[in-house]
Amino acid sequence: MLTAARLGAAALTAALLTGTAAAPALADTPGTGTAPAAPAPDGLYGKGDPSYDGVWRQSLALTALTAAKVTPADSAVGWLTGQQCADGGWPSYRADAAPACDAAAEDSNATAVAIQALVALGDHQDAVDKGVQWLKANQNADGSWAYNPGNPGDANSTGLAINALLAARTDPATVAKAGKSAFDGLALFQLGCAAPAEQRGGFVYQTSPDGTPAEANGLASGQASLAAAGGRLPVTNTNRTDAAPKALACPDGAAAAAVPRADSGEAAGAYLTARFAANGQHLTLTLPGAAPSPDYAATAWAALGLVQGGHPQQAAGAVDWLAKEGGTWTKGGTDAAATATLVLVAQAAQRDPAAFGGTDLIKQLTALGPAPKATGAASAPASASAPAKKDEGGSLSKYWPLGIGLLIGIGGGLMLSLQRKRGAKL
Repeated sequence: MLTAARLGAAALTAALLTGTAAAPALADTPGTGTAPAAPAPDGLYGKGDPSYDGVWRQSLALTALTAAKVTPADSAVGWLTGQQCADGGWPSYRADAAPACDAAAEDSNATAVAIQALVALGDHQDAVDKGVQWLKANQNADGSWAYNPGNPGDANSTGLAINALLAARTDPATVAKAGKSAFDGLALFQLGCAAPAEQRGGFVYQTSPDGTPAEANGLASGQASLAAAGGRLPVTNTNRTDAAPKALACPDGAAAAAVPRADSGEAAGAYLTARFAANGQHLTLTLPGAAPSPDYAATAWAALGLVQGGHPQQAAGAVDWLAKEGGTWTKGGTDAAATATLVLVAQAAQRDPAAFGGTDLIKQLTALGPAPKATGAASAPASASAPAKKDEGGSLSKYWPLGIGLLIGIGGGLMLSLQRKRGAKL
């Protein structure tokens, strides 16, 4: 069973997402409420309470540093592999890795980013294979994934699972339940021709049980766009398409069908490009009763999705904005997940993460964890694109400190479901 603290955090995330947005990754901040914050263990990046985002921020940090040719300390890698459960999944965090995991509390988002980190690191094929098998076992009958097993799927979790499958060289089109593939699951959340023109190509967080039309969600759209474009972490695509992303074609009388897989990435890119243009080159977060505010995690993931889709020029304005404003998101360099995500954005955009907006993000990130074994070209990792074992079947951010009190102020009438928001998961 989930603890009261975790239920409160999950409820807050769902409220933010249904209210309009949230991040799957938790902020690297101390615990809130009456429960004491869990101390950060040795080997973990970041000093804040790891209870809800330990595996998330560790995985992002290891992925970013490895791509920057930094060889992480054995203790950092060992901490991540030691968090894996016997069935192959990862929880958000467990202070004591000796007891068996609570299967209901295992976390698809943490599992997805952990798989990508271990692929990037190399030499962890057994753990990667077990993680992939866990994702397969916990896929919903509609092809989607939930944050925790047994819950309705959501765009963020489904997109992250697809990222992990791609990193592990497992074709998402072959990973299916009841005849519905991972791509079919992702398509459930993308708005097509039945939506207003300005919403088409965006992703909702979850579908409405009663069929009520839903609006595109910033973080869901940003995070799912990387999967729609066929990408994973770290983003290394250097292909460039001079044309802007192609908006979804909806001739008069077009059927209200799912967005075709072949059009999904471009449609998402077109939606995000339009949102950037309308909002000063960033996405926004709208809390109930509050004015819109910048959504750093959503902006970062959207930039990654655009670069993966071959549209770095459409991502450039958002990358510039993140370089200028990123210090707020990273809390002056103390938030490991945010710092690692900025490193990944800089790398994808072919910017220097050691001089991103005047900040050495690599130095900043390494200072948040154990001293690395090596840095520079001598420590270049195995390529994240190197072939891994082929699959036999075929390939939060800063809002948690608002606490449960915000939920009370909003009211209890929202349908709550589980999602971090982190980044991210963010």
